[in-house]
Amino acid sequence: MNYRAYITTAAGERLERSGALVPDREERETDLIRLYPAQRDQVWEGFGGAVTDSAAYVWSRMPPELRQTVLDAYFSGEGLGYTAVRVPIDSCDFSLEPYEAAPDGKHFDMERPFRYILPMLEAIRERAPVELMLSPWSPPARYKTNGQRQGGGKCAPEHWEDWAEYLCRYVEEFRRRGFRVARLSLQNEPKAVQTWDSCQWSAAEERAFLLRHLKPALLRHGLEDVALYVWDHNKERVLDRALALLEGEGRGAAGGVAFHWYSGDYFDELRRVHALFPEKKLILSEFCVEYSRYAGAPPSLVRDLIAHELIGDLENGTSAVFDWNLLLDGRGGPNYVGNFCQAPFQYDAETGELRRQGSYDALWHFSHFIPRGSVRILSSACSSDIEKTAFLRPDGSVILVLRNPGPRRELFVKCGDKLAPLTAEAGALLTVVIDTIL
Repeated sequence: MNYRAYITTAAGERLERSGALVPDREERETDLIRLYPAQRDQVWEGFGGAVTDSAAYVWSRMPPELRQTVLDAYFSGEGLGYTAVRVPIDSCDFSLEPYEAAPDGKHFDMERPFRYILPMLEAIRERAPVELMLSPWSPPARYKTNGQRQGGGKCAPEHWEDWAEYLCRYVEEFRRRGFRVARLSLQNEPKAVQTWDSCQWSAAEERAFLLRHLKPALLRHGLEDVALYVWDHNKERVLDRALALLEGEGRGAAGGVAFHWYSGDYFDELRRVHALFPEKKLILSEFCVEYSRYAGAPPSLVRDLIAHELIGDLENGTSAVFDWNLLLDGRGGPNYVGNFCQAPFQYDAETGELRRQGSYDALWHFSHFIPRGSVRILSSACSSDIEKTAFLRPDGSVILVLRNPGPRRELFVKCGDKLAPLTAEAGALLTVVIDTIL
């Protein structure tokens, strides 16, 4: 049985090492990373990213060869192997301007929503089959208590049925063009009041809308296979919303809970939701390195932030991950309110340069190696400062992703009765592939 280790050092250097596993004749007790392939947890549903109006607009301005470079980097087996895409319903902050599919309230017209997004989605579909997750940032202004898409406000109760029908129509527009819409969240960030598209929903309101309006509307439209996701906001309230929405009647109505990373780790929240509702899916539906918080962050910090987040989420029951924008310009936009952030690829139209960022390198250690259908397995480490997660792949091989935030360490990965010696450089991110064990 052989193993291969892929290492990104703190300085960004990519190293590869390989060897054969050796029998643990002395039954080693120290410096171990232990793997238990027979002890299994959640099934992995895949990685993806967002095709926003901004991402698709930047892609439309690139020369054909760079467009293909981006798609290959994300959706090929040699790249990240993405299998899913998140798409906003109508505009969000990463749009060129606010827009709606039916601004006059009479005619549903997808020309503006699809102007940039549809060509990019069609090109992705030619490269690889993908599932879509749709998320609304705001109902149409005419449905809201504040009369505008921005600034929070609420969806007026007398328009909840109209809004449910609107969401169904959006799903149907994508399906009419041959896309598989597998997931729909009820509201992006329902606690947020933003200068861009936003709308507030309390837990009680979200539950009532889910049970009395949206779920029945999906059934009427023959869209019962679309999984509904609640919350879709930061992790500090994941448990609160799960208890409020998934108990009782809500348990059969929602497919799971979506969450973001912007308020902190809160991995215990995920662990508890996974324990209480093991049949419901946890999805990291959005994360990015915001320039408002991390302007000028070096690639090493970006890798560390993302690796720490993904290991913590995966170890605590998460079944799928969506990065935010697939592509942005050199400033981290366009964004019609200036809320810029980093994307794994950024394109400078003036110089023609396509830059790969540190977030791509961090994602590669996970997404390239953990395909859909893998199963998380139990793992343990000799020290609490070593962060790790492990998966059994469909082909029978085992994947270990490990982050060593401390000094250089000599470790031993133990799988069954065999050992793989492993050097973890200071600050390194490592992915270890152990050949077929079954």
